[in-house]
Amino acid sequence: MTLSNLKQSRHTPKKGKIKWARPQESDHFAATVKLYRQGKYDADSFRRFRLQHGAYGTRLADDYAMVRVKLPAGEIYPPQLEKLSQLSEQFSIGSAHFSTRENIQLHWVVLEDVSEIFRGLAEVGLTSREACGNSVRNVMCSPLSGVCPDEKFDSTPYALATARFFLRNPLSQNLPRKFKFNFTCCEKHGMVRMVDVGLIPEIRQEDGYTQKGFKIFLGGGLGNRSFVGHQLEEFTPEEDLLYTSMAVVRIFDRLGDRKNLARNRMRYLVNDMGWEKFQNLVLKERAIVRATQSVVTKLSVDNSPDEIKRPLRISDEGPISQPEGYARWFKGNTFKQKQNGYYSVFITLEAGDITSSQLHALSEIIQDFSSEGLGRCGFTQNISLRYVHEDDLVNLYSTLLKVGLAKSGSLTMTAPIGCSGTTSCNLALTNSHRLAKEIQRKFLELKLDEDEDLRDSSIKISGCPNSCGQHGIATIGFFGGGARFEKDMYPNYMMQLGGRSDGDTMLGVSSLRIPAKRVIPVILKIIELFKQNKKPEDDLKTWIHRVVNGIDSSEIKSLDDIKKALFSFTIPPTKAEDPDFYSDYGNDSSYHTKTGKGECAA
Repeated sequence: MTLSNLKQSRHTPKKGKIKWARPQESDHFAATVKLYRQGKYDADSFRRFRLQHGAYGTRLADDYAMVRVKLPAGEIYPPQLEKLSQLSEQFSIGSAHFSTRENIQLHWVVLEDVSEIFRGLAEVGLTSREACGNSVRNVMCSPLSGVCPDEKFDSTPYALATARFFLRNPLSQNLPRKFKFNFTCCEKHGMVRMVDVGLIPEIRQEDGYTQKGFKIFLGGGLGNRSFVGHQLEEFTPEEDLLYTSMAVVRIFDRLGDRKNLARNRMRYLVNDMGWEKFQNLVLKERAIVRATQSVVTKLSVDNSPDEIKRPLRISDEGPISQPEGYARWFKGNTFKQKQNGYYSVFITLEAGDITSSQLHALSEIIQDFSSEGLGRCGFTQNISLRYVHEDDLVNLYSTLLKVGLAKSGSLTMTAPIGCSGTTSCNLALTNSHRLAKEIQRKFLELKLDEDEDLRDSSIKISGCPNSCGQHGIATIGFFGGGARFEKDMYPNYMMQLGGRSDGDTMLGVSSLRIPAKRVIPVILKIIELFKQNKKPEDDLKTWIHRVVNGIDSSEIKSLDDIKKALFSFTIPPTKAEDPDFYSDYGNDSSYHTKTGKGECAA
């Protein structure tokens, strides 16, 4: 099929159901920047204002910002991708970044241009309001919600309704710290125990009556100190979803620690108070909310089904030959939906990065191949096209090849997560972003994406202990720091093993500090040890889980055995022996640990 045929058969681009933007906010931001530049707005107040509107500080550069665009429930439509393509080219660096929290970030934006980005976003219904700062952040939903064979029902409408309720809501404008909601489809495809409020759809049948509801988990979170969330009750009916959410936010607003910035996330409140006491407090507060709220205070849940209309009829054009690499890509990038004949296709990015031209191409590709006409972002710095008909997959792959978006391994260990690190973050100590790319390139070169034993494992990297790269729930996780040998500093990472975020959620266990330039050899050595010691039914995640819990029966029985096997990798050479060892990835100069003021708690 030719490109002209594709264009003739394309859908009219779908636009988002919900307009998240308020156009007047761009003018207000521009006026406030002028007052700040004139010295009529103090720096701390402007910083809070800037963050509330979704403009984050850029590493050691006061005149630039990172604009974080919220995609509630991960949904993004073709016109929105096209606009982001234009904005990234005009006002950013010609590229954008998909985060782990279903946001798209535009980096290195001149402060005076931020309002222009807001204006452009408003044209397509997008906003960055409350994407940063001490408020309810972007409400997430698994990209497989609605298509997962194991889900009880689609939680997407509830995620969208929750996002709409809390956006610009006075209840959540000045919380002690940021606050996060995660909806998912099932235990396997989400991180519900690692956020403030995590929700799994559930159905209860009683006396012949079927009722929708949720399993709700509270008080989890990743950071310098991480905690796994607790289940509130066996079943929360859908009519209690909003009351429960409001109750938790109100308690956090009243009792959260506003003085100690290192301990003011809700997980610390739950830990300090004790789960039983906090649980009882939430249930009592919910009863108060239910009794005192007006009848007009409700979630506006739109359960009307999306139109599913296949845009192409590839099968009518006759057989299509498979390009080289298709089978490998199909294995590592597609998910068979519960809807017969349809797949979700995950686009592999390098640590979440995508160029402006690729954003433009993706807008067109969604119109050509997705039967629901939109994209869904996920938890792993990528984007998925859902409802791709099985007969269209080969042609989709061919199209992705032309625009550089056909890398394999999106759903495997070969697509590591890496936070922005020293490329833009004030708090970062290492270039975790670049390290993730180096690992991905090496592992694809070795074709590790084709190894079934590694498929469900993960590598996640943060540039500091704050866990923006989710290292605490990775099979193999790393967070950055600095080390010194004799008089010279070098970048290194604390390695954590055995983390996971499924039904058996567990935080990774710290093991060894690994020099940055030895991370790739260390991971390969762990894989080698696994292959030598695994049982026939093992995958890497299962084997590491047993080892860190000290219950394996092979030669590698415990974490101490792993440490002994890897110890030689931790010994630094002198600078004369290996000068490259003392520089970080992406930087030819000597390593140093220069940081700025963090804004997570501003």
